[in-house]
Amino acid sequence: MKFNVLTLFPEMIEQGINTSITGRAIKEGYISLNAVNIRDYTNEKHGHVDDYPYGGGAGMVMQAQPVYDAYKSIVGEEELKKEKEMRKRVVFLTPAGKTFNQRMAEEFAKEEEITFLCGHYEGIDERVLELIVTDNVSIGDYVLTGGELPAMVMMDAISRLVPGVLGNGDSSVDESFNAVNNMLEYPQYTRPEEFMGMKVPEVLLSGHHKNIENWRREQSLERTRIRRPDLLD
Repeated sequence: MKFNVLTLFPEMIEQGINTSITGRAIKEGYISLNAVNIRDYTNEKHGHVDDYPYGGGAGMVMQAQPVYDAYKSIVGEEELKKEKEMRKRVVFLTPAGKTFNQRMAEEFAKEEEITFLCGHYEGIDERVLELIVTDNVSIGDYVLTGGELPAMVMMDAISRLVPGVLGNGDSSVDESFNAVNNMLEYPQYTRPEEFMGMKVPEVLLSGHHKNIENWRREQSLERTRIRRPDLLD
């Protein structure tokens, strides 16, 4: 899986993704990261990539030209000649997009290459979005200062579904929102058996796999009923 990120802060992306499990996955070749600085492609002599919005209003808007040329540097002329529906996916991180979830992560994990476009200020000139973006995605109903954090959230969620990234292939199967049951994950415990007077449930110490499986399913159902009843609908 190859991740491209169009951003004004490539160091933020690189520092975030080159750590922990995703950092190890990059070193082992399961995923790769190409963070491109949009500012490197501006034609403005002072390095500006934004300007005042037509029609007035507060804030600034990122210009189409540097975004488009940064994108072109990644995909090349041949890719741009294709119909947008036939190109590799370009995800614009925006509060106005579809809400990201585990199903979407599973869908994106099937791709060989994804480009993330990170906006700033009041947004990006709509014309370049119409030219290059295939997916508008939000990570929640709130507004952040830029698209870098959402991009990293999505890359983390997608990466762990890429074969080989997680050491144990079952790790992503038993989690919350998995494709099997769409419920929250059951409680987890480890040693010691007693901590501050609280004991590990006896069933988990029994070695009876069927009983453990049933207990975990009951716990998942109860936790989902209390915390996220909308999932049961």
